[in-house]
Amino acid sequence: MEQIIVRPSSGLRGEVPISGAKNSVLKLMAATLLAPGESVLHNVPAISDVGIMAELLRAMGADVTLTPGTARIVVPEVCGLEAPYELVERMRASIVVLGPLLGRFGRARVSLPGGDDLGPRPIDMHLSGLQRLGARFESEHGYIEARAEVLRGTEVLLEYPSVGATENLLMAAVLAKGRTVIENAAREPEIYDLCEMLAKMGASIVGAGTSTIEVEGVERLSPVTHSVVPDRIEAATYLAAVGVAGGELTLRGARAGHMEMLIEKLRAMGMTISDTGNGLWAMAPRTLHSVDVVTLPYPGVATDYKPFLVAMLSVADGVGIVTENIFQGGRFGYIDELRRMRADIRTQGHHAVVRGTTTLSGARVKARDIRAGAALVVAGLRAEGETAVTGVEHIDRGYDALVPKLAAVGADVTRVEG
Repeated sequence: MEQIIVRPSSGLRGEVPISGAKNSVLKLMAATLLAPGESVLHNVPAISDVGIMAELLRAMGADVTLTPGTARIVVPEVCGLEAPYELVERMRASIVVLGPLLGRFGRARVSLPGGDDLGPRPIDMHLSGLQRLGARFESEHGYIEARAEVLRGTEVLLEYPSVGATENLLMAAVLAKGRTVIENAAREPEIYDLCEMLAKMGASIVGAGTSTIEVEGVERLSPVTHSVVPDRIEAATYLAAVGVAGGELTLRGARAGHMEMLIEKLRAMGMTISDTGNGLWAMAPRTLHSVDVVTLPYPGVATDYKPFLVAMLSVADGVGIVTENIFQGGRFGYIDELRRMRADIRTQGHHAVVRGTTTLSGARVKARDIRAGAALVVAGLRAEGETAVTGVEHIDRGYDALVPKLAAVGADVTRVEG
């Protein structure tokens, strides 16, 4: 078992290149199913989720070649139509193949972890939106069986601006007959990136990046070459790292326009952040100021930023209240791990009250998801002694070279066998 060993840092300095966005590249890979032929994606991060999506596309008959920074995907005229359990179980984002398969072939069979009962699930909005376009769904032996003789454009009002539902609807609607209007659509930069690639493929889309997206269906799409948008969550990780450790960093490729609300919060905590035109420059004082944080759909503070902000508040001056409005139950599972590092945090429902301290204490902690794992590494930069982060496989799902990038700017961090 591998683990990441972190020791306190006296400050970070240098430049960190920001990789392509995990939350975009997986959907772009799925979108290649819409057009037979070879599509090429650049700025592809070397993360394990990309490998799983490549396996899924290969299971459907595509030829996928991954080289550093690039994915070449050759999609056949006739694809397999099943997303098997063993792959969906490893990466729930696999559900995004549902839209392109229905759009192009009118059929799909996608595994659902957890058995036959569709019940109240996060994918309910995916299914109800696709039903509005004419799809029918049945659940059998732990799989969703989807069929549509023809998809027809219509108006779809999402009860919540779900990123995944917006993506599946977009990829189904581009080949549907007629005009589809998605109201209360997600506005994230990753949605805009998907729309940009679909437009290059020949799709007719108006309103990308707004809450109303209009799609006029076309007969056929073509394969393309496209570069993945930089990862704003990875950029936030390194902003938090310099915030906790002090110093200054340049984040090459990061886009300030994708992170405006987060940047305002970090400035309120005492950080200096400026747009360089090709990235961000950030400097942090030794002591941060506490602020209150509320997670909201984009352009609000993303829930994926929250673990980093909690880590920063743990060593800030004052008390900050963090409120989670996106996920039920607060999504605070990692806080017990921060408490092991002597962070002063208490939770109640979807609120966390974080009382800052001058320093944390190194401990053995476990990453339980991607962002929580990275946040524990960040916290270790300000912890006396040694912090050992296990569950590294979670971090690998979303981070391209987290340890080497941190080490290159002065962090005392290594990856070792457990």
